[in-house]
Amino acid sequence: MGKNKLKLYSIIKTFPNVLEFPIEKDFLNKCFYLKSKWNKEFFKNENQIILELACGKGEYSIGMGEKYPKKNFIGIDIKGARICKGALISIEKNLKNICFLRTKIERIENVFSKNEIHEIWITFPDPQLKKPKKSKTFLSKNGTINLKTDNKVFYEFTLEMIKINKLNLIYHTENLYNTENLKFLEILKEIQTYYEKKFLKENKNIFYIKFSF
Repeated sequence: MGKNKLKLYSIIKTFPNVLEFPIEKDFLNKCFYLKSKWNKEFFKNENQIILELACGKGEYSIGMGEKYPKKNFIGIDIKGARICKGALISIEKNLKNICFLRTKIERIENVFSKNEIHEIWITFPDPQLKKPKKSKTFLSKNGTINLKTDNKVFYEFTLEMIKINKLNLIYHTENLYNTENLKFLEILKEIQTYYEKKFLKENKNIFYIKFSF
């Protein structure tokens, strides 16, 4: 590991809004110390918790956190360099309702308890991204999953999986920026990640799906 990365990781450890759950084998069967205690011990409120998987620099968590101060947001990513930027912005903006967790997405069953998460966001993921197999276990009743992607094949595959597994498809569109003027869609358009802006400049369609178990 280069000196810059080592320095960065040492800096991240001092941030009050960045937590880390080790991915080494010794921790595979262990639970994160805040499991079932996120509201009480970290956020110190009973507000809904929204999870952003593979959050990158946290643009979505930050944007949503600013718009919804009465909700809590957790961005998860394994890349410390990405998280660092989002964490710094959150600190500068004094956003107490946002934090970041550095770990692998596959570990989140060890991080959250049943019904602890109200909503999940997945924005422009690698189509090979492994989804948690038991999201239903930590999503609250009527909890929702949101997917934004520029990949039509991934979009269609997700719709097919929703159908096969008889999940509740709430809304979907093949072109988010050319749809009816619904209030919740306008909010989705206002918050754009780096990749979303890039894809829009390339005149790519942005696909969106919202569903629940």
